Amino acid sequence: MVLGVWGCTAAAFGVQVVAGAVAVALQTEKFFDLVGSLTYALLVYLTYPGVGAASVQATLVSGAVLLCRVYLSGFLFYRVLHHNGDRRFAKVKKNPKRFFFFWIMQGLWTIVTFLPVIFVNTATTSTSDAQLQPIDMLGLVVFAVGLVIEVVADVQKFSFRSHAANADKFITTGLWSISRHPNYFGEILVWVGIYIASFSVLSGWQHVAVASPLFTVWLLTSVSGIPILERMANKRWGALPEYVAYRDSTAVLIPFVW
Repeated sequence: MVLGVWGCTAAAFGVQVVAGAVAVALQTEKFFDLVGSLTYALLVYLTYPGVGAASVQATLVSGAVLLCRVYLSGFLFYRVLHHNGDRRFAKVKKNPKRFFFFWIMQGLWTIVTFLPVIFVNTATTSTSDAQLQPIDMLGLVVFAVGLVIEVVADVQKFSFRSHAANADKFITTGLWSISRHPNYFGEILVWVGIYIASFSVLSGWQHVAVASPLFTVWLLTSVSGIPILERMANKRWGALPEYVAYRDSTAVLIPFVW
């Protein structure tokens, strides 16, 4: 049985509530990102009509989500284990209500960003031999560019921090020389691409799927992404002239723009 929006919403929040309750009890954030990414895999499973019944568009969009989330879950889980924790949750995990709120927000992020995929996978007008539209292919290209940027940025920063000599330093090389948060820029492009690749099947109220990239932008630039990391960076290196120079001369998110 293929689930629609409400079934997927119940599944996404159900997973976060259960996992969040365990995490609060154990005061651990180590599987936060892993659970989030695996929730996407569950939603693909619950919405994908199956080989032969799914359109080419549904197969590619679902595959794109699985690809980027499998990468992200593996990378973030390894990083958390390698660093023995996630600095974002150092204080929050000791406050049950605030920590649990992050899990609820993850459920909201998961279902909102997944909306375009739900509509593609449950579209009644799609056929297994339907041809991709130019806009579908454009979306997949944007997705691929975003994923490459995110992966490269993550690898560059992880490699930088793996050297003991860089323990108290901030990265200014590679993609980080043109953006202070290139991994987030890549993540945003991933969901912009997924939305564009899904656009051709959207109709009527389904255009609410535009919330997918918009919510990602809002969350990363105004709530749990850039604001937290910028505060941490300013607290740690704000008194260093070299960091101030880097901060003032380097785009926050979009290279050379903002």
